[in-house]
Amino acid sequence: MSHDSARTTFSRRVRLARGVSPWLGPVVAATAVTSLLTRRDRRWAFAAAPLAAVTGGMLWFFRDPERVPGTARVLAPADGVVLSVDPQPDGRTRVAIFMSPLDVHVNRAPLAGTVTSVEHVSGGFLPAFNKDSEANERVVWHFDTALGDIELVQIAGAMARRVVPYLTPGAKVARGERIGLIRLGSRVDTYLPEGIIPAVTVGEKTIAGVTGLDHG
Repeated sequence: MSHDSARTTFSRRVRLARGVSPWLGPVVAATAVTSLLTRRDRRWAFAAAPLAAVTGGMLWFFRDPERVPGTARVLAPADGVVLSVDPQPDGRTRVAIFMSPLDVHVNRAPLAGTVTSVEHVSGGFLPAFNKDSEANERVVWHFDTALGDIELVQIAGAMARRVVPYLTPGAKVARGERIGLIRLGSRVDTYLPEGIIPAVTVGEKTIAGVTGLDHG
């Protein structure tokens, strides 16, 4: 079942990600109130102006554009920059993508399949680009796919204090479908199964649901 209908629309082409209301709502309300008060007393403009700027920034930050899935077998789950491509002892390869505050923070499924587990793990809040951030607050996903088990980890950063999953175990997911949101700068790791050759390199820009992570 598609979850797109639950998103808030703020224009015909760009929508807000699900799960942003607790953050955006109070700011929008404060902006509206101070803007009205400015009509009575111009001094309220000193509060209304920065609040309006913050509201605009949050609308941009929590944007959720439509995407046409790429053609690769394994798609990037996040917008951002490839932080590392690391072979693992078990034969898999971890592709870590760093998401800056300027990137879209809605994450997408790398393959079609079934969600087999969604586990929240408590941890710290180191900067997402720090190599030790894998011990941060995070949500660990496992998908049963045509390539076998795919593990994906949404990692909260120094500013991101909340990971918001959109799906639960047992859910069917399509390639490039939205699976969750990380608020503010963060990181997403994808573990490619043994034998899958990464198609991205460190420093490369990725687009969630579009950029291919493998050579096919």
